[in-house]
Amino acid sequence: MKRVISTLLAAVMLLALTACGGNSAESTPSDGGSDSASDTFKIGIVTGTVSQSEDDRRGAEAFQAMYGEDRVVLATYPDNFTDEVETTIQKIAGLADDPDIKAIVVNQAVPGTTEAFRQIKERRPDILCIAGESHEDLPEIGSAADLVCNNDFVARGYLIIRTAHELGCTDFVHISFPRHMAYETMSRRAAVMQKACEEFGIAFHQETAPDPTSDVGIAGAQAYILEKVPEWVQTYGEKAAYFCTNDAHTEPLLKQLFQYGGYFIEADLPSPLMGYPGALGLDLTEEAGDFEAILAKVEDAVVEAGGAGRFGTWAYSYGYTTSAGLAQHAMNVLNGESDLTDMDDIAKAYEVFSPGAEWNGSGYTNATTGVKSDNIFLVYQDTYIMGDPGYYMGSTSVEVPEEYFTTA
Repeated sequence: MKRVISTLLAAVMLLALTACGGNSAESTPSDGGSDSASDTFKIGIVTGTVSQSEDDRRGAEAFQAMYGEDRVVLATYPDNFTDEVETTIQKIAGLADDPDIKAIVVNQAVPGTTEAFRQIKERRPDILCIAGESHEDLPEIGSAADLVCNNDFVARGYLIIRTAHELGCTDFVHISFPRHMAYETMSRRAAVMQKACEEFGIAFHQETAPDPTSDVGIAGAQAYILEKVPEWVQTYGEKAAYFCTNDAHTEPLLKQLFQYGGYFIEADLPSPLMGYPGALGLDLTEEAGDFEAILAKVEDAVVEAGGAGRFGTWAYSYGYTTSAGLAQHAMNVLNGESDLTDMDDIAKAYEVFSPGAEWNGSGYTNATTGVKSDNIFLVYQDTYIMGDPGYYMGSTSVEVPEEYFTTA
């Protein structure tokens, strides 16, 4: 039924676009529209490749499948984007050569995106430049982009701890390494988590694991997690919840928690595909791209492994919904149906590709100055706890205390 509703909604949107003919929105991009938008405008989406960012790419493909290749242009940046910044810039900025392109979405906004947006704006100020999950400093990319949306490292830091408390956890274990903790997003989130633990009476613990980019590599880092989890469970007890900042650590952490006990609220960038298939030995080839089917299969395996009520996720991949959702938001804005910097309108677009799951967020606040940005948003999806049956925690309706937004 959810899939039928989503399809009907897409059809209605497509009809609305067709009906608009040559009419155009009269506002500027900063006001939430383009003065030359018509039924012929195109949207460009730039993502990583399938080998590096499969969910991001699949979301772009889903949006293109909904509106057609004549309306949606896809591109990818290099896998080794850190060493090929100039190529990344060219890939993004090159889309502006098509006069019908009226919006460009980049997810993830890897290094080079800010410069690409600046070059685009110099030539084509009419193009909406939208960044998803920026790797560059948020204030920096916010100076060039019309809209930036990252995962909400502030609110989630509070809400993950609140969820752990509601599930009866007594301890919280944060696993990371120095390189990650040097990032503002991760260090601020850890500070928020520690502060929230104090509020909810949960003991906060920090554990350091090897960086997968170091000499030990991914295999060595994962071996360390496999070895240490039984020791951690013995130390912190089976009522402890665990969180790791690195994707490579997630699968071995989950695998051992299923065997030895413990809780896992959600991953750093949550998805039913993050860590669970490998930890549970699942083949999801037949379910590829169908997140309702993916979640159902993962949830069944979690229950069978004795993890009901202890393991959570976002029901729909963050990367998938960000690519498709931001492109949908751009289309809504260009079509005069949404305001570019309205959080409710952003959430509405994301929800087209995540039926049944709610989204929320807020403007990014500079922890030093306390100033809230008007074009940078931190977003999050409701946490889903897998069980028989599973259930949403209602996290998107919880009001995060204002003090946490300047915690650092």
